[in-house]
Amino acid sequence: MARPKKIEICVCYDFDGTLIWGNMQENSFIPDIGMSPDKFWQDAKKKAKSQDMDEVLAYMQLMIEKVIEKARDAEKPLTRQDIIAHGQSLKYFPGVEAWFKSINDYGKETGATIKHFVISSGLLEMIKGSKIARNFESIFASGFSYDANNVPKFATRSVNFTTKTQYLYRINKKVLNSWDSEAVNRFTPDAERPNPFSRMIYIGDGETDVPAMKTLNYQGGYSIAVYPPKKGARRTKAEQEKKETAEKLVTQNRAKFVAEADFRKDKQLYKIVTGLIRRIVDESVLKMNLNAK
Repeated sequence: MARPKKIEICVCYDFDGTLIWGNMQENSFIPDIGMSPDKFWQDAKKKAKSQDMDEVLAYMQLMIEKVIEKARDAEKPLTRQDIIAHGQSLKYFPGVEAWFKSINDYGKETGATIKHFVISSGLLEMIKGSKIARNFESIFASGFSYDANNVPKFATRSVNFTTKTQYLYRINKKVLNSWDSEAVNRFTPDAERPNPFSRMIYIGDGETDVPAMKTLNYQGGYSIAVYPPKKGARRTKAEQEKKETAEKLVTQNRAKFVAEADFRKDKQLYKIVTGLIRRIVDESVLKMNLNAK
């Protein structure tokens, strides 16, 4: 059978709890402002509830408030560069740093080009400051606007559980920004879209990823729910709850696969993703040959 010159496959990732342990703000930013993670997230949820706010906007506003307080006390504002620097302290799940090359190499072996994307409620600047940022074609994440001194002033972009689906469509149509609503909403026949949903894989860790997972499932793509590896000999209660949450996404037909967030080559997640890459390539080749007849 004839084979196409290349098949592009898009692998999309949530970030917090999917590629790294916990939430990115907890690694250094929250300790730096003198708060515990529990207190920070409790305050953010209270703010969201009391003002009927989106929870992502609530945590971002709380960050700005704490930055202003710190600047007032220390006479040194937190800048964009400082937020980027916080991204350097992120703690990755096993195998993450080598994952992208391994998957890209497997893609080449099977006749595919793999493009990696982030769709995250976390902060764009922190992700850009991470060791793995260079592996992504595009990073779609929540972000601030900055004043002339690069001090955050306003939350300009909130990526929550429903807006994640918007970015799947942006990838699907190759509108790789957050501002061009005309292009992403313009009618484009499925056959003319650069990145078909059937060649997309989404990896996420929880219920905030459900709309994105369901969108891909419905459109012929693939979704994988992951849960953190256990740190000790036995899972803690919190670790077990996250595992059960991920498994429930599959039993409820929200995700198609479930695996531990261990990205090493001998683990289940690698086997699932490489198996899907092989399947997508084979189906694309078969479709091309059937259309040629």
